[in-house]
Amino acid sequence: MTVPVFRFAPSPNGELHLGHALSALVNAQLCRDAGGRMLLRIEDIDTERCRPEFEHGILADLAWLGFEWEAPVRRQSEHFADYGAALDRLIEAELVYPAFMSRGETRAFVADREEAGRPWPRDPDGAPVYPDQDRQLSSRERRTRIAEGAPFSWRLDMEAALERLAAPLFWEEDGAGPGGEIGRIAADPRAWGDVILARRDTPASYNLCVVIDDAIQGITHVVRGRDLYYATAVHRLLQELLGLPVPAYFHHDLVLDRDGRKLSKSRGDTALRALREAGATPGDVRRMIGLKAGFGAAGLTPGVSPP
Repeated sequence: MTVPVFRFAPSPNGELHLGHALSALVNAQLCRDAGGRMLLRIEDIDTERCRPEFEHGILADLAWLGFEWEAPVRRQSEHFADYGAALDRLIEAELVYPAFMSRGETRAFVADREEAGRPWPRDPDGAPVYPDQDRQLSSRERRTRIAEGAPFSWRLDMEAALERLAAPLFWEEDGAGPGGEIGRIAADPRAWGDVILARRDTPASYNLCVVIDDAIQGITHVVRGRDLYYATAVHRLLQELLGLPVPAYFHHDLVLDRDGRKLSKSRGDTALRALREAGATPGDVRRMIGLKAGFGAAGLTPGVSPP
């Protein structure tokens, strides 16, 4: 009998807040309910923003909450070779291409089109879909630009990737989608356009790293916030292209601020460390995020805003 394997995977680019506490504790409880193993992964692929002091803070916060995990901790920064090998497979299969447009150039390109009255498609997060100019370049032009030192990123050729599929994509949703969807969910990665898989300053994107890490760690159940619900379609596509196992997914509700926005490190939303230093207890945190003592999946109150 296969033992279920769960994981909590924070990024050490800031301090944990109530939203992270919710995700960690939901993971832990569902893992206990299933008689599974709980793993911790530090997603520090962004070496510019991720810092050791934040990782130390994460470990301290999780220990204070009573979150327990198996050793060793997997750190993405120690496994660049795994992601590079996966990217090389996609390059060899001609499923990715070098993209030369910078963020600024992309914004200007889209702005010009929209100012001319041509609406530009947006991905599920609201960002403009990447233009197809680079995808249309010849192999010779690509080689010339790379030889001249032009900076580039690797992007997935979405149309070419979808053509490789033998059957429609699905995933099993045990939590709920934005509209309450559960069960077998049809995946629509096309909505994301040609997603980025590696940048010149980051050896691999979140989308590529997460499917490789989950496969290597034997993750059977991915429990995470609903803000990543639509990205699951991209993850399913990459799993199919790379021949990786498919976990079950559980997307939980988010902890929202008073304005209805999800909590964010970048906005400096109240950190667990600050709550702890102010005298809060783990029980206080559970109440603040709407978790009942000994809760199961039904003990989660959606969209709770912290006081």
